[in-house]
Amino acid sequence: MKPELRPQRPYFSSGPCAKPPGWAPEKLDTQLLGRSHRSGLGKKRLHYCIDLMREGLGLPDSHRIGIVAGSDTGAFEMAMWAMLGQRGVTAMAWESFGEGWVTDAAKQLKLDPTIIRADYGALPDLSAVDWNDDVLFTWNGTTSGVRVPDADWIPADRAGLSFADATSAVFAYDIDWAKIDVATFSWQKALGGEGAHGVLILGPRAVERLENYAPDRPLPKLFRMVKSGKLIEGIFTGETINTPSMLAVEDAIFALEWAKSIGGLDAMIGRAQANAAALDAIVAGREWLGYLAADPASRSITSVCLTLAGADADRIKRMVNLLEAEDVAYDIAGYRDAPPGLRIWCGPTVDAADVAALGPWLDWAFAESRIS
Repeated sequence: MKPELRPQRPYFSSGPCAKPPGWAPEKLDTQLLGRSHRSGLGKKRLHYCIDLMREGLGLPDSHRIGIVAGSDTGAFEMAMWAMLGQRGVTAMAWESFGEGWVTDAAKQLKLDPTIIRADYGALPDLSAVDWNDDVLFTWNGTTSGVRVPDADWIPADRAGLSFADATSAVFAYDIDWAKIDVATFSWQKALGGEGAHGVLILGPRAVERLENYAPDRPLPKLFRMVKSGKLIEGIFTGETINTPSMLAVEDAIFALEWAKSIGGLDAMIGRAQANAAALDAIVAGREWLGYLAADPASRSITSVCLTLAGADADRIKRMVNLLEAEDVAYDIAGYRDAPPGLRIWCGPTVDAADVAALGPWLDWAFAESRIS
């Protein structure tokens, strides 16, 4: 029998993710549509968006925030191309996006990096990292459901820079910004914003690197952050390198104002934790459901990856299609490069009641998808 109770908002995709509760397109400020982002008002709104991000993340004044092109990928590659090469590089991978940074460092930039890997669902030995190197890692592995537990493994006296792909972590975890030299994310994850734009956060040690090291490689315009040996400060006050979508900016502002209205970062973290707890109750009550990330200490509370006992990729696909056809869960198949399973976004724009309502529907779809 089909369950009677349905999730009110069946948006469990891991990116783009659920819009904030109460969102509607008519609530966005559209006065800048058809106007230049370089107008006085345009720059003011971009600066306001940056200020909201700083406040919402509790980011210290020592760190700069820039809105850049290409989503999280563009922001991270911008940092890699502009800064790496002065010293050794360690690239860490326990899921597909971390593996992408490994490929960039080894095959594109040809930096001969030290590569530290772990299988999907596991975290490598963080104590084995040599911090004389610049270190690339994902804070929260979106495609594996594995995260670093905290920043304690990053030494305060590190010689190299820490580069954190934090796209599924910001606004859902309390990040120790003193340990982060470079961080990147996109609005489409925990804020439920639109895609295409990335956010680049630079600590003072990263700025020092940019101003004192010129890599021996061509840099496309979108990656250039320095002019005459000095950081282009305008990038970090709203003077973007290329033309942004002001509609996407207004959408991000809506999400940031919503986050502020509910209590800021603590409330956002609390919502993500409540969603993960609701999903944990579902998993605990079903022998056929499990976590890809076995260790709770390194298990994501945002992009939660589940295993299904006895279910192959075809059966999981049937389940996902059944749930989408019933409008109770959209886009919850595991990532294409990950082991077959489900991936359920539990970030702060999702409601815990909707996660809880999903449990009986998973039972129904698991039974319906069986081929006798």
